Amino acid sequence: MTGALDSWEAARDFALTLPGTELSTSYGKPAVKIAANGRPFLGTGRETDTSFVLHIDIATAEMLMATGPETFWQTPHYEGHPAVLVRFDSPDPERVRDTIRLAHEQVAAMKPAVKRKR
Repeated sequence: MTGALDSWEAARDFALTLPGTELSTSYGKPAVKIAANGRPFLGTGRETDTSFVLHIDIATAEMLMATGPETFWQTPHYEGHPAVLVRFDSPDPERVRDTIRLAHEQVAAMKPAVKRKR
């Protein structure tokens, strides 16, 4: 697959090609979740003009930021959490797709989300 993931829509559309995914919401914003466990792995995040957020383990997020800071980054909001922001203008869209696949695999392996009382 070629082409940039240069918008939320492009990232979302790619994520929805992965097995067992569904379009949903997380914290009231659009997200792609694993249907079987209800957990999001890709979302709009808070920096909607420049990036989307991937839910991925902390060690991988740190490695991605260290090896590809032009693509992967965090704001203080995400520091210490299993998430990384991904810039729409990444010079390496294939690495972005590979990272979306990895986030999908990690989140798919998790137990179902516990519903919170409001």
